[in-house]
Amino acid sequence: MVSRVIPVDTFDLVIFGGTGDLARRKILPGLYVRFLAGQIPEGARIVGAARSEFDDDGYRSFVSESIAEFVAKSKQDKTAISEFLKCIHYVPIDALGKGGWPDLAKLMRLDTIRAFYLSVGPRLFGPLAERLHAHGIANDKSRIVVEKPFGRDLKSACALNAVLAESFEEHQIYRIDHYLGKETVQNLMAVRFGNILFEPLWNSQYVDHIQITVAETVGVGGRGGYYDKSGAMRDMVQNHMMQLLCLIAMEPPSTFEPDAVRDEKLKVIRALDPVESHEIVRGQYLEGENGASYQIEAENPDSHAESFIALRTHISNWRWNGTPIYLRTGKRLRARVSEIAVVFKDPPHSIFGPQEGRRGNVLVIRLQPDEGMNLRVTIKEPGPGGMRLIEVPLDMSFAEALGNDGDDIPDAYERLIMDVIRGNQTLFMRGDEVEAAWAWTDPIIAAWEDRHDKPKPYDPGSSGPEDSLMLLHRDGRRWREIR
Repeated sequence: MVSRVIPVDTFDLVIFGGTGDLARRKILPGLYVRFLAGQIPEGARIVGAARSEFDDDGYRSFVSESIAEFVAKSKQDKTAISEFLKCIHYVPIDALGKGGWPDLAKLMRLDTIRAFYLSVGPRLFGPLAERLHAHGIANDKSRIVVEKPFGRDLKSACALNAVLAESFEEHQIYRIDHYLGKETVQNLMAVRFGNILFEPLWNSQYVDHIQITVAETVGVGGRGGYYDKSGAMRDMVQNHMMQLLCLIAMEPPSTFEPDAVRDEKLKVIRALDPVESHEIVRGQYLEGENGASYQIEAENPDSHAESFIALRTHISNWRWNGTPIYLRTGKRLRARVSEIAVVFKDPPHSIFGPQEGRRGNVLVIRLQPDEGMNLRVTIKEPGPGGMRLIEVPLDMSFAEALGNDGDDIPDAYERLIMDVIRGNQTLFMRGDEVEAAWAWTDPIIAAWEDRHDKPKPYDPGSSGPEDSLMLLHRDGRRWREIR
């Protein structure tokens, strides 16, 4: 299958935090794979910038080791790697001081796209942005990429937006959420707005409810200190899951242009109802065969942070009024799976008799581990003996659709970084989106903190606290099984 790609102009990409874990695992391997695919133009330069005292050759060895560890063996071409490493440069930099900035300024070229990836903590966003302008490194055509967490509440998010706005215009700021770079997420928009089949049914008249699940089998591990200050609500719901909810629920934009899409996402966030205390369940995993308890890993025996959260909300607009939306995410659950399930209503009348019951259709959009979609439909069970109904999936795995093992599906970071170079902000959060998401999230967190609620314990390898099952059972519904 031959894919069509939009060519990009040559560029200088500076990765601040270029020796960090994210750069090593995702950013640098992703850039190499895009080079292998012919998407890195001749003359492009990738510059690592960090405190480590590397020279160019030392950093190239670092990048080579990153590729060897995190790129599929089938894509590790010695000649291609050698050519890619010619693009690599390094500048030791003091993010809070003066060291290295004149050297970085000399390295930048005129009349070339300049992109700056801030793969660092939020506390460095402001100082880096200020120094990029103070040393004449950034100009009005430059682009800056910032990683989550983008604030920990509305106040801090507004402050970060204000700091970045002092040095960059909104159209230059790319707030990256890797979930939006997944092939399935973008295909959700194609399925909705490129086919007449689903969009007429995409409303409360036909949709019974929506479930969004992001389950992980791992614990917090070495991130215990960070996680204990954020919890699942801040770490997952406010950003990743909020964005998935926006894409599944938004109105059709007038065009597939960045601000048109983001305008519709913003309307969804602003239409979200507050979440009451009985509509939310928080949990912490206990000790199990495969690891310590959350409190031990977080090194806080009195922790009230949640490693699991499930909640029900509604969107108060004409399209979705009356349709509940259930979100859940957690650590140390039964399986690693991320999916969106649109559960359609049952047929209004069964002509096959009450013994067959009523079966609704479910469209499942899988984000991981196997990206794809399937639609559950009802058919007659083959064979004699009368009309017996069974459910079967109409399945589309992207790996199968591509006719290979799925290696041609770009990683989310690969796609999003190249979108930055192209100047396409469609899959990036706008400042007012971030602030609106925090405006919805903050009261929920404040309410359980005021009540001094403790998370419910749950066993590792389960589906979470038992109370989360009741969240749907009370409505006569049930969660899809995590598997």
